[in-house]
Amino acid sequence: MTAIAGTDPRDFLKDLASGRAGQLLRDALDHRWPATTDSTDRLSTIHRYALLPAGKLIRPIMMLESAGAVGGRPEDILPAALGLEYLHVATLVHDDIIDADEVRRGRPAVPSVYGMPDSIVAGDALIFTAFEAITECRAAGVPDAAIGTAVAILARAGTDLCRGQVLEAQLVGDPGVEVETYVEMVRLKTGALFRAVCQIGATLAGADPTRCAQLASYGEHLGIAFQIRDDLLAYTTPAVESGKSPANDLANGRPTLPVLLAYRAGDPDQRRRLVEALRRRSADPAALADFHELLHETGALESAPEHITDHLDRARLQLSTLESSPSVSVLAGITRWATAREW
Repeated sequence: MTAIAGTDPRDFLKDLASGRAGQLLRDALDHRWPATTDSTDRLSTIHRYALLPAGKLIRPIMMLESAGAVGGRPEDILPAALGLEYLHVATLVHDDIIDADEVRRGRPAVPSVYGMPDSIVAGDALIFTAFEAITECRAAGVPDAAIGTAVAILARAGTDLCRGQVLEAQLVGDPGVEVETYVEMVRLKTGALFRAVCQIGATLAGADPTRCAQLASYGEHLGIAFQIRDDLLAYTTPAVESGKSPANDLANGRPTLPVLLAYRAGDPDQRRRLVEALRRRSADPAALADFHELLHETGALESAPEHITDHLDRARLQLSTLESSPSVSVLAGITRWATAREW
Protein backbone atom coordinates (compact mmCIF):
# COMPACT_ATOMS: atom_id res chain seq x y z
CA MET A 1 0.00 0.00 0.00
CA THR A 2 1.07 3.63 -0.42
CA ALA A 3 3.00 5.28 2.38
CA ILE A 4 1.61 8.57 3.61
CA ALA A 5 3.65 11.75 3.33
CA GLY A 6 3.07 15.23 4.68
CA THR A 7 2.66 16.51 8.23
CA ASP A 8 -0.25 18.92 7.89
CA PRO A 9 -3.50 17.10 8.84
CA ARG A 10 -5.23 18.29 5.70
CA ASP A 11 -2.31 17.03 3.60
CA PHE A 12 -2.49 13.73 5.44
CA LEU A 13 -6.17 13.25 4.65
CA LYS A 14 -5.55 14.20 1.04
CA ASP A 15 -2.70 11.71 0.79
CA LEU A 16 -4.72 9.04 2.57
CA ALA A 17 -7.67 9.47 0.21
CA SER A 18 -5.45 9.36 -2.88
CA GLY A 19 -3.37 6.42 -1.65
CA ARG A 20 -3.97 2.95 -2.96
CA ALA A 21 -6.34 1.90 -0.17
CA GLY A 22 -8.42 5.05 -0.45
CA GLN A 23 -8.65 4.78 -4.22
CA LEU A 24 -9.63 1.11 -4.07
CA LEU A 25 -12.45 1.95 -1.69
CA ARG A 26 -13.75 4.99 -3.57
CA ASP A 27 -13.76 3.14 -6.88
CA ALA A 28 -15.58 0.20 -5.30
CA LEU A 29 -18.17 2.47 -3.66
CA ASP A 30 -18.84 4.29 -6.92
CA HIS A 31 -19.21 0.96 -8.72
CA ARG A 32 -21.48 -0.50 -6.04
CA TRP A 33 -23.64 2.63 -5.72
CA PRO A 34 -23.73 4.25 -9.19
CA ALA A 35 -25.43 7.59 -9.65
CA THR A 36 -28.92 7.00 -11.04
CA THR A 37 -31.90 9.26 -11.47
CA ASP A 38 -34.51 6.67 -12.38
CA SER A 39 -34.14 4.18 -9.53
CA THR A 40 -37.42 3.10 -7.95
CA ASP A 41 -35.61 1.24 -5.14
CA ARG A 42 -36.07 3.68 -2.25
CA LEU A 43 -33.81 1.68 0.08
CA SER A 44 -30.91 1.87 -2.39
CA THR A 45 -31.57 5.57 -2.86
CA ILE A 46 -31.32 6.18 0.88
CA HIS A 47 -28.17 4.08 1.11
CA ARG A 48 -26.48 5.98 -1.69
CA TYR A 49 -27.35 9.30 -0.04
CA ALA A 50 -25.93 8.07 3.28
CA LEU A 51 -22.74 6.60 1.81
CA LEU A 52 -21.81 9.11 -0.89
CA PRO A 53 -19.92 11.28 -1.18
CA ALA A 54 -17.75 9.16 1.07
CA GLY A 55 -16.30 10.55 4.28
CA LYS A 56 -12.73 10.09 5.45
CA LEU A 57 -12.97 6.27 5.08
CA ILE A 58 -10.59 5.94 8.01
CA ARG A 59 -12.06 2.66 9.25
CA PRO A 60 -12.07 0.69 5.96
CA ILE A 61 -8.62 2.07 5.12
CA MET A 62 -7.40 0.81 8.49
CA MET A 63 -8.81 -2.62 7.65
CA LEU A 64 -6.97 -2.79 4.33
CA GLU A 65 -3.75 -1.50 5.87
CA SER A 66 -4.03 -3.98 8.76
CA ALA A 67 -4.16 -6.77 6.19
CA GLY A 68 -1.13 -5.29 4.44
CA ALA A 69 0.72 -4.94 7.75
CA VAL A 70 0.69 -8.73 8.22
CA GLY A 71 1.61 -9.53 4.64
CA GLY A 72 -1.87 -9.98 3.18
CA ARG A 73 -3.36 -8.70 -0.08
CA PRO A 74 -5.76 -5.81 0.67
CA GLU A 75 -7.62 -6.46 -2.59
CA ASP A 76 -8.72 -9.84 -1.28
CA ILE A 77 -10.64 -8.30 1.61
CA LEU A 78 -12.02 -5.22 -0.15
CA PRO A 79 -15.67 -6.38 0.18
CA ALA A 80 -15.26 -6.68 3.96
CA ALA A 81 -13.70 -3.22 4.18
CA LEU A 82 -16.68 -1.79 2.30
CA GLY A 83 -18.94 -3.68 4.69
CA LEU A 84 -17.39 -1.98 7.70
CA GLU A 85 -18.00 1.40 6.09
CA TYR A 86 -21.65 0.35 5.68
CA LEU A 87 -21.82 -0.48 9.36
CA HIS A 88 -20.15 2.78 10.36
CA VAL A 89 -22.58 4.80 8.25
CA ALA A 90 -25.48 2.85 9.75
CA THR A 91 -24.39 3.98 13.22
CA LEU A 92 -24.30 7.58 12.00
CA VAL A 93 -27.84 7.30 10.66
CA HIS A 94 -29.06 5.84 13.95
CA ASP A 95 -27.10 8.44 15.97
CA ASP A 96 -28.82 11.24 14.05
CA ILE A 97 -32.17 9.69 14.90
CA ILE A 98 -31.33 9.29 18.60
CA ASP A 99 -29.85 12.79 18.93
CA ALA A 100 -32.37 14.47 16.58
CA ASP A 101 -29.45 15.96 14.65
CA GLU A 102 -30.55 17.53 11.39
CA VAL A 103 -27.15 18.00 9.71
CA ARG A 104 -24.44 15.47 8.88
CA ARG A 105 -21.26 16.27 6.93
CA GLY A 106 -22.53 19.72 6.07
CA ARG A 107 -25.85 18.67 4.52
CA PRO A 108 -29.27 17.48 5.75
CA ALA A 109 -28.98 14.23 7.71
CA VAL A 110 -30.64 11.10 6.37
CA PRO A 111 -33.66 11.29 8.77
CA SER A 112 -34.22 14.92 7.78
CA VAL A 113 -34.47 13.93 4.12
CA TYR A 114 -36.15 10.53 4.21
CA GLY A 115 -38.01 10.49 7.53
CA MET A 116 -37.42 8.51 10.67
CA PRO A 117 -39.14 5.17 9.82
CA ASP A 118 -37.32 4.64 6.53
CA SER A 119 -34.05 5.84 8.04
CA ILE A 120 -34.26 3.27 10.83
CA VAL A 121 -34.86 0.50 8.30
CA ALA A 122 -32.09 1.78 6.01
CA GLY A 123 -29.62 1.76 8.89
CA ASP A 124 -30.65 -1.77 9.87
CA ALA A 125 -30.20 -2.95 6.27
CA LEU A 126 -26.68 -1.49 6.11
CA ILE A 127 -25.76 -3.52 9.21
CA PHE A 128 -26.97 -6.75 7.63
CA THR A 129 -25.08 -5.86 4.45
CA ALA A 130 -21.86 -5.56 6.48
CA PHE A 131 -22.07 -9.22 7.50
CA GLU A 132 -22.89 -10.28 3.96
CA ALA A 133 -19.90 -8.33 2.65
CA ILE A 134 -17.46 -10.31 4.81
CA THR A 135 -18.65 -13.57 3.28
CA GLU A 136 -17.94 -12.17 -0.20
CA CYS A 137 -14.22 -12.48 0.56
CA ARG A 138 -14.61 -16.22 -0.02
CA ALA A 139 -14.44 -15.52 -3.78
CA ALA A 140 -10.85 -14.27 -3.32
CA GLY A 141 -9.84 -17.51 -1.61
CA VAL A 142 -10.17 -16.40 2.02
CA PRO A 143 -10.77 -19.59 4.08
CA ASP A 144 -14.19 -20.20 5.60
CA ALA A 145 -12.63 -20.45 9.07
CA ALA A 146 -11.22 -16.93 8.79
CA ILE A 147 -14.55 -15.64 7.49
CA GLY A 148 -16.39 -17.24 10.41
CA THR A 149 -13.96 -15.67 12.88
CA ALA A 150 -14.35 -12.28 11.22
CA VAL A 151 -18.15 -12.48 11.46
CA ALA A 152 -17.85 -13.32 15.17
CA ILE A 153 -15.51 -10.34 15.70
CA LEU A 154 -17.96 -8.01 14.00
CA ALA A 155 -20.89 -9.36 16.01
CA ARG A 156 -19.01 -8.76 19.26
CA ALA A 157 -18.09 -5.23 18.17
CA GLY A 158 -21.72 -4.52 17.29
CA THR A 159 -22.88 -5.67 20.71
CA ASP A 160 -20.21 -3.55 22.40
CA LEU A 161 -21.27 -0.56 20.34
CA CYS A 162 -24.86 -0.96 21.52
CA ARG A 163 -23.72 -1.29 25.14
CA GLY A 164 -21.73 1.90 24.74
CA GLN A 165 -24.74 3.74 23.33
CA VAL A 166 -26.91 2.66 26.27
CA LEU A 167 -24.18 3.62 28.75
CA GLU A 168 -23.87 7.07 27.14
CA ALA A 169 -27.62 7.58 27.61
CA GLN A 170 -27.20 6.75 31.31
CA LEU A 171 -24.55 9.45 31.69
CA VAL A 172 -26.65 12.26 30.21
CA GLY A 173 -26.93 15.29 32.48
CA ASP A 174 -24.34 14.10 35.01
CA PRO A 175 -20.94 15.86 34.83
CA GLY A 176 -19.89 14.12 38.03
CA VAL A 177 -19.39 10.81 36.21
CA GLU A 178 -15.96 9.26 36.75
CA VAL A 179 -13.57 9.76 33.85
CA GLU A 180 -12.98 6.00 33.84
CA THR A 181 -16.69 5.42 33.19
CA TYR A 182 -16.58 7.83 30.26
CA VAL A 183 -13.51 6.09 28.82
CA GLU A 184 -15.26 2.73 29.11
CA MET A 185 -18.26 4.16 27.29
CA VAL A 186 -16.00 5.45 24.51
CA ARG A 187 -14.14 2.13 24.37
CA LEU A 188 -17.44 0.40 23.71
CA LYS A 189 -19.14 2.95 21.49
CA THR A 190 -16.19 3.99 19.32
CA GLY A 191 -13.17 1.85 20.19
CA ALA A 192 -15.01 -1.39 19.45
CA LEU A 193 -15.45 -0.63 15.75
CA PHE A 194 -11.86 0.59 15.37
CA ARG A 195 -10.74 -2.60 17.12
CA ALA A 196 -12.88 -4.72 14.82
CA VAL A 197 -11.67 -3.26 11.54
CA CYS A 198 -8.03 -3.91 12.41
CA GLN A 199 -8.65 -7.36 13.88
CA ILE A 200 -10.82 -8.44 10.95
CA GLY A 201 -8.28 -7.15 8.43
CA ALA A 202 -5.51 -9.16 10.07
CA THR A 203 -7.72 -12.23 10.49
CA LEU A 204 -8.86 -12.33 6.87
CA ALA A 205 -5.23 -11.86 5.79
CA GLY A 206 -4.26 -15.02 7.70
CA ALA A 207 -2.31 -13.47 10.58
CA ASP A 208 -1.51 -15.46 13.70
CA PRO A 209 -3.49 -14.76 16.92
CA THR A 210 -0.71 -12.64 18.42
CA ARG A 211 -0.59 -10.24 15.47
CA CYS A 212 -4.40 -10.10 15.34
CA ALA A 213 -4.50 -9.19 19.04
CA GLN A 214 -1.84 -6.50 18.57
CA LEU A 215 -3.73 -4.83 15.77
CA ALA A 216 -7.00 -5.14 17.70
CA SER A 217 -5.42 -3.32 20.65
CA TYR A 218 -3.96 -0.70 18.32
CA GLY A 219 -7.40 -0.06 16.87
CA GLU A 220 -9.16 0.11 20.23
CA HIS A 221 -6.78 2.68 21.71
CA LEU A 222 -6.82 4.70 18.50
CA GLY A 223 -10.63 4.68 18.59
CA ILE A 224 -10.69 5.99 22.16
CA ALA A 225 -8.27 8.77 21.25
CA PHE A 226 -10.24 9.53 18.09
CA GLN A 227 -13.49 9.99 20.04
CA ILE A 228 -11.91 12.20 22.70
CA ARG A 229 -10.38 14.33 19.95
CA ASP A 230 -13.74 14.48 18.18
CA ASP A 231 -15.37 15.69 21.40
CA LEU A 232 -12.71 18.38 21.72
CA LEU A 233 -13.16 19.66 18.18
CA ALA A 234 -16.43 21.30 19.16
CA TYR A 235 -14.53 23.59 21.54
CA THR A 236 -11.16 24.05 19.82
CA THR A 237 -12.03 24.43 16.13
CA PRO A 238 -14.66 26.61 14.43
CA ALA A 239 -17.74 24.58 13.46
CA VAL A 240 -17.38 25.62 9.83
CA GLU A 241 -14.01 23.81 9.74
CA SER A 242 -14.67 20.86 12.04
CA GLY A 243 -18.32 20.12 11.32
CA LYS A 244 -18.78 19.93 15.10
CA SER A 245 -20.66 22.33 17.36
CA PRO A 246 -20.80 22.42 21.16
CA ALA A 247 -24.50 23.13 20.72
CA ASN A 248 -25.15 19.46 19.88
CA ASP A 249 -23.58 18.06 23.04
CA LEU A 250 -25.04 20.75 25.26
CA ALA A 251 -28.54 20.40 23.82
CA ASN A 252 -28.38 16.65 24.41
CA GLY A 253 -26.85 16.97 27.89
CA ARG A 254 -23.83 14.84 26.98
CA PRO A 255 -20.98 15.00 29.51
CA THR A 256 -17.96 14.64 27.21
CA LEU A 257 -14.45 14.41 28.62
CA PRO A 258 -13.81 18.20 28.75
CA VAL A 259 -16.99 18.57 30.81
CA LEU A 260 -16.01 15.81 33.23
CA LEU A 261 -12.53 17.28 33.68
CA ALA A 262 -14.03 20.73 34.25
CA TYR A 263 -16.34 19.33 36.93
CA ARG A 264 -13.46 17.51 38.62
CA ALA A 265 -11.30 20.65 38.67
CA GLY A 266 -14.05 23.18 39.34
CA ASP A 267 -15.05 24.91 42.55
CA PRO A 268 -18.58 24.48 43.94
CA ASP A 269 -19.97 27.40 41.93
CA GLN A 270 -18.43 26.15 38.68
CA ARG A 271 -19.75 22.66 39.32
CA ARG A 272 -23.23 24.03 39.93
CA ARG A 273 -23.12 25.96 36.63
CA LEU A 274 -21.99 22.86 34.75
CA VAL A 275 -24.82 20.75 36.18
CA GLU A 276 -27.40 23.43 35.41
CA ALA A 277 -26.11 23.84 31.85
CA LEU A 278 -26.33 20.12 31.09
CA ARG A 279 -29.72 19.64 32.67
CA ARG A 280 -31.19 22.78 31.10
CA ARG A 281 -30.13 21.49 27.66
CA SER A 282 -30.19 24.98 26.23
CA ALA A 283 -27.93 25.72 23.26
CA ASP A 284 -28.68 29.43 22.93
CA PRO A 285 -25.64 31.71 22.38
CA ALA A 286 -25.52 32.94 25.98
CA ALA A 287 -25.59 29.39 27.38
CA LEU A 288 -22.90 28.28 24.95
CA ALA A 289 -20.66 31.23 25.82
CA ASP A 290 -20.97 30.53 29.56
CA PHE A 291 -20.33 26.83 29.04
CA HIS A 292 -17.22 27.49 26.95
CA GLU A 293 -15.96 29.94 29.56
CA LEU A 294 -16.33 27.29 32.26
CA LEU A 295 -14.20 24.82 30.31
CA HIS A 296 -11.50 27.46 29.91
CA GLU A 297 -11.65 28.61 33.54
CA THR A 298 -11.13 25.08 34.87
CA GLY A 299 -8.31 24.20 32.46
CA ALA A 300 -10.30 21.30 31.02
CA LEU A 301 -9.48 22.13 27.40
CA GLU A 302 -5.77 22.08 28.22
CA SER A 303 -5.80 18.80 30.19
CA ALA A 304 -8.03 16.74 27.89
CA PRO A 305 -5.35 16.26 25.17
CA GLU A 306 -3.20 14.39 27.70
CA HIS A 307 -5.74 11.55 27.55
CA ILE A 308 -5.48 11.49 23.76
CA THR A 309 -1.70 11.24 23.94
CA ASP A 310 -1.87 8.39 26.45
CA HIS A 311 -4.07 6.22 24.24
CA LEU A 312 -2.14 7.04 21.07
CA ASP A 313 1.10 6.02 22.81
CA ARG A 314 -0.53 2.69 23.65
CA ALA A 315 -1.67 2.30 20.05
CA ARG A 316 1.83 3.00 18.70
CA LEU A 317 3.33 0.48 21.10
CA GLN A 318 1.30 -2.27 19.42
CA LEU A 319 2.83 -1.36 16.06
CA SER A 320 6.41 -1.29 17.34
CA THR A 321 7.05 -5.04 16.94
CA LEU A 322 5.47 -5.38 13.49
CA GLU A 323 7.82 -5.71 10.55
CA SER A 324 8.36 -2.33 8.89
CA SER A 325 6.21 -1.84 5.78
CA PRO A 326 4.28 0.88 3.95
CA SER A 327 1.07 -0.34 5.62
CA VAL A 328 2.57 -0.10 9.10
CA SER A 329 3.73 3.42 8.22
CA VAL A 330 0.17 4.36 7.27
CA LEU A 331 -1.22 2.98 10.53
CA ALA A 332 1.42 4.92 12.47
CA GLY A 333 0.60 8.02 10.41
CA ILE A 334 -3.03 7.79 11.47
CA THR A 335 -1.97 8.05 15.12
CA ARG A 336 0.00 11.23 14.34
CA TRP A 337 -2.94 12.69 12.43
CA ALA A 338 -5.21 12.03 15.42
CA THR A 339 -3.10 14.41 17.56
CA ALA A 340 -3.62 17.37 15.21
CA ARG A 341 -5.45 20.39 16.63
CA GLU A 342 -7.38 20.81 13.40
CA TRP A 343 -8.72 18.26 10.93
